Amino acid sequence: MTDALLTASKPELLDKEGDRTLRGLLYDYFAFGRSLDACRETFAGFVDLSPTQYLILIAIKNSTADEPMGVNQVAERLYLSGAFVTNEINKLVSDDLLEKSPHPEDGRRVQLSLTQHGLNLLIRLAALQRPVNDALFGMLTRDEFRLLSQLLARLAANGDNAIKLAEHIGAKMKLELAPAVTDRPRKQRRESRSKR
Repeated sequence: MTDALLTASKPELLDKEGDRTLRGLLYDYFAFGRSLDACRETFAGFVDLSPTQYLILIAIKNSTADEPMGVNQVAERLYLSGAFVTNEINKLVSDDLLEKSPHPEDGRRVQLSLTQHGLNLLIRLAALQRPVNDALFGMLTRDEFRLLSQLLARLAANGDNAIKLAEHIGAKMKLELAPAVTDRPRKQRRESRSKR
């Protein structure tokens, strides 16, 4: 394979067949991601929530008294914008699934917790989640599961940087290609006019 067709350049991502292993990993990852998205939508729909609202409730359920969650902590954990999370949290508070209380150490912040209604909802949902999550991840050994968890945490933390880089380089390349791209349609239009 010529270097111009490689989709990565770091030696760690390449092998004797070029980027074939990387491409295979991505195809498998996207396929598994579709399965995760479908399961998340099923879980959320089971309790009449949006997928994001479902994730927010689960994140808050997993907070501890030592590390109570506020809006910023939920946004950071789910890799979402604070404004979007605030809007979704307000809906969950209105639906009596979450409650806000003053942070014990910082009066300017609020901490979020499940109401009894929210807790009951997640108890009902857990009966569906258990067999599905077992089916999704049950073929992994404990060591494989720990390794996957560590690797995905690192990949997720780096994802935003990769997106910003893609947008930056993509915009720059479009500008560099713009004259060549725009000249051709004009020339074709002139030729089609002259044939009339």
